[in-house]
Amino acid sequence: MKKLDFAIIDPHIHQWDPYHTPHSAALLVKIFGQYPNVMDNVVRLVKPKPLLETLGLTQYALSPYLPEHYHEDIAIHSVESVVHVEANWHHHKGLGVVEETKWIQQLNFKDHNLKLGAIVATADPRDRKFKQILKAHQDASPLFRGIRKMASWHEDSGIYRWCDQAHLYQSKKFLKGFEQLALMDLSFDAWGYSTQLSEITDLAKQFPQTRIVVDHLATPAGLFGAIGKKTGKTLSQRAAIFQQWQHDLAVLAEQKNVYAKISGLMMPVLGHRFYQQYRTATVYEMVNLLTPLVQHAIDVFGVDRIIFASNFPMDKANTTLNDLIQAYIEMITPYGDQALYSIFRQNAANFYQLN
Repeated sequence: MKKLDFAIIDPHIHQWDPYHTPHSAALLVKIFGQYPNVMDNVVRLVKPKPLLETLGLTQYALSPYLPEHYHEDIAIHSVESVVHVEANWHHHKGLGVVEETKWIQQLNFKDHNLKLGAIVATADPRDRKFKQILKAHQDASPLFRGIRKMASWHEDSGIYRWCDQAHLYQSKKFLKGFEQLALMDLSFDAWGYSTQLSEITDLAKQFPQTRIVVDHLATPAGLFGAIGKKTGKTLSQRAAIFQQWQHDLAVLAEQKNVYAKISGLMMPVLGHRFYQQYRTATVYEMVNLLTPLVQHAIDVFGVDRIIFASNFPMDKANTTLNDLIQAYIEMITPYGDQALYSIFRQNAANFYQLN
């Protein structure tokens, strides 16, 4: 097992506490929190099937995930700092989303030998108070670096839609507000499904001065197995998903203001079903499955615009964090020590302007 001789920066983790913060399951956990099995059954009755398929297991979404939990998950690897990426905070009226930045800012990362390097908050460029919200995020924390606004909306209605409209990144109201990010030198985390890659490319072309990172290599839903109503059900369908993803990612990589995160690649929405076997994927299985994705991403973006990120705990249904990191180390090692340093540390520091 190869170990890195430097500390990792993990620029995509989520922190939440459904017991004490605005959360979609806050009422459920307050009523049934002491009865996990009952709570799981209730969630499966009241939440939409596409969301449940995306999560795989409900326990990670319904339980707090805080610095101590991430510290336990990381165990054998050395992580110096992390970046929190917005986690669907459920208070959107007025400046409500700024509460998440204030809450993250006060979490006890230092008590667990971790440094909070940056915060990627949420804000909607369509909001008439968008500029005011961005400034409120800045006032709330000196670690605020940019925003994520999810556009994930799949044509297959059986795949969970994280956005309230299709083609968000092409909306006139969205584009008008988006100009503010360049004016304030803020970054943007773009997340859409692989079917939306061309929309991310168009966004990057219109705003070449804005640093954009595509999260999770644009999540090719169904690549590894059936998902939703009609996606990834046959080998030929999965081959077509991969081929289209390859082409569209290569076109996106031509935009030099865009980086890509190798993250989220073990989420159930890609078609992984290890959780249904009551186990997690081995390092060997992940290397075998994910190497074509990682190789292509590095081929088109180069080693200086690819960023490792864990996306924990969202991938936890199918993998442990230690095995996930080890698998990525094995996949990237053939590119040399400098590539490992860039992908596991320096590129994140550059993109998020970490001190």
